[in-house]
Amino acid sequence: MNETTVTLQGWVGSDVDVRDVGDTQCATFRVGSTPRFLRGGAWVDGETSWFTVNCWRGLGRNVAESVHKGDAVVVHGRVKVDVWERADQPPSVSWIVEATFVGHDLNRGTTYFAKSTRPVVAETVQDEGLREQLHAYDATGPRLNSAGEEVAPASAGAGISP
Repeated sequence: MNETTVTLQGWVGSDVDVRDVGDTQCATFRVGSTPRFLRGGAWVDGETSWFTVNCWRGLGRNVAESVHKGDAVVVHGRVKVDVWERADQPPSVSWIVEATFVGHDLNRGTTYFAKSTRPVVAETVQDEGLREQLHAYDATGPRLNSAGEEVAPASAGAGISP
């Protein structure tokens, strides 16, 4: 599959908006990226390009807690172009980045990293008992059937592999 990926540096130009899409979350924000050129011994700003950045699942949760309007960020992800037409107006174009990675641009400031934790999934008593049975034996130990009962080893030449 041919996908176009980009890495861009810029400034967050909007608050992070978190929305539910089905049973998952998506955090969205805008990034403005302005190139700078050295002309005649002076730095000159170029035209600002604006990107909509979508962050899904865990990345979206972390972005919602960490990224704020005005922050300098680096974004990496798949880019797509959304073009639409309106009556009596030229076509409009939006650049959308489905982010794989988002981070603060440490050329512009400092940040603090705190590792996120995964939500704990409750297990049923039956699942816990099966896990204890599976971890109680090493790979060369007894075989168990789906009910957790020990199965006799297959006889040699029976056509059943252990």
